[in-house]
Amino acid sequence: MERSQAPRLPGIQLQLLTTPLSSNPVVEPKGVVYTKPWVVELLLDLAGYASGRNLVDAVTIEPAAGDGAFLGAMVERLVDSCERLGRPLADCANSLIAFELDDSSADRASAMTIDILLRKGAPRTVAEALASKWVHTGDYLLEAVSLNADFVIGNPPYIRLENIPEEAAAMYRRTYHTMRGRSDLYIAFFEAALTQLNEGGVCAFICADRWMRNQYGSDLRRLITSRFAVETVIEMHDAGAFQDEVDAYPAITVIRCETQTSTVVASAGPEAERAAPLTLCKVLREVGPDQAVVPVRGLRAARVTSWFRGSDPWPCHSPEQLALLRRLEETFPPLEKHARVGIGVATGNDRVFITKDTRIVEPSRLLKLALARDIFCGHLKWSGHYLVDPWDRDGLVNLNAYPRLKAYLEEHAATLKKRHTAERNVRGWYKTIDRVSHALTPAPKLYIADIKDTLNPVLDRGETYPHHNLYFIQGDDWDLEVLGGLLLSAVGQFFVASYGVRMRGGYLRFQAQYLRRIRVPDPQALSQSQQMLLKEAFSNRDREQATSIALDVYGIAKFEMERALGY
Repeated sequence: MERSQAPRLPGIQLQLLTTPLSSNPVVEPKGVVYTKPWVVELLLDLAGYASGRNLVDAVTIEPAAGDGAFLGAMVERLVDSCERLGRPLADCANSLIAFELDDSSADRASAMTIDILLRKGAPRTVAEALASKWVHTGDYLLEAVSLNADFVIGNPPYIRLENIPEEAAAMYRRTYHTMRGRSDLYIAFFEAALTQLNEGGVCAFICADRWMRNQYGSDLRRLITSRFAVETVIEMHDAGAFQDEVDAYPAITVIRCETQTSTVVASAGPEAERAAPLTLCKVLREVGPDQAVVPVRGLRAARVTSWFRGSDPWPCHSPEQLALLRRLEETFPPLEKHARVGIGVATGNDRVFITKDTRIVEPSRLLKLALARDIFCGHLKWSGHYLVDPWDRDGLVNLNAYPRLKAYLEEHAATLKKRHTAERNVRGWYKTIDRVSHALTPAPKLYIADIKDTLNPVLDRGETYPHHNLYFIQGDDWDLEVLGGLLLSAVGQFFVASYGVRMRGGYLRFQAQYLRRIRVPDPQALSQSQQMLLKEAFSNRDREQATSIALDVYGIAKFEMERALGY
């Protein structure tokens, strides 16, 4: 028996096969990690790949077959559908295509397919012919561009960019434009699957979920929200989706080629495995708006009536969290409607541009600089650091007008000229990476440190300029102590925890892209009493009082916030 083989690209194929590779969301050096059968069955049910439908005339693709966890279940359902329709198995020759890059894995997948068909009563000649037709040894990403499909279902490989040979990575990037930045290979698998779907077709994957929130997934999210409908997202971090314990954050995503309507967002825990996949599927399809508790232990779900737009992150940590977030987003405007969010100055060489010595340059060339350590205690306590400031209102200063500044910078010229920003601007070799906006210094503003475990805004009354590891919020429409009280509350924490990705140790990145997405009421909508109590809470660093008032302002019940935050 000969298995169908696609045109080979030996250089790329052989290089990839020397890289640890599996058709599972995690590649571990100790071996392949397999998807549990209940997850396979659930994914097929959610996709609508059911034997009660006409699967014979549909085209179904498994993009990375591995040893056949998904393929075997597909074959079972396809044969049952064929028998129910009273059609010969030969009609199924073009119903299924399974790609596998590794020859030995493809051989095992083909042998498994033959065994299933024989068990189903197919003659050996028919079984071998169908297996040869269905199982392809080849690179799905380089062949999918020519295929159309009704279903693309499976478990794309999880391979980091640095583990992909340069030749292969370059070819994938030329073909799949959503594969940007530090993208993992599964980004390309999503794009390939989505762009080959027929109208009404579905892509159903279990895969690492970081792309839903990370920067490198932004182009993929934009593609999906512009042309497809996100039907179901199930977070499965603790669900035991794989045969072995793995260090991954998997999620099921079901995406259909049709207009977006509502989306079911769910979270599955270890107990969900005890329920029948069909039961799980039925419960998920019937879940109502904002419903968090469903009649299956270990499963929580909610239906949200609107999905995200463009490249916005998808904060699908839990159904309770997302349901509340979408409600707040639809009710309140973003922070930047009445305020400005920015980041402090990046110098390109802090050793040169930051000093405590006031004698090295002219006093007018020193700017009081706030560092992250200066707000550690919850109040601004300036540490005495200055920025050596090479800017004025018109741009870079003329060094000849400042002899001490000129002498100081020329002393460090060799180091400063090696910076990338100086290589691009030879005449401006002494510039900081960011231009200084002098109007910011005397303006009252809130400072927020880049990396913290909690949102901790601190007021600067117009005394300092922020360093690049501080973000600032500035706006004349707000009493900043009132706004600071809202941000200090659990509601402020909720927004950043929803949008951001936690780092090791549980720390959050309080980046401008997340701060800008925080929703706040119109400053004039708060009562005098609410404003007074928020200012008091901010001044006293009283998160409990700030949270109590913020819940009232946003119309959130305490139990809702507790469920959404997970405590």
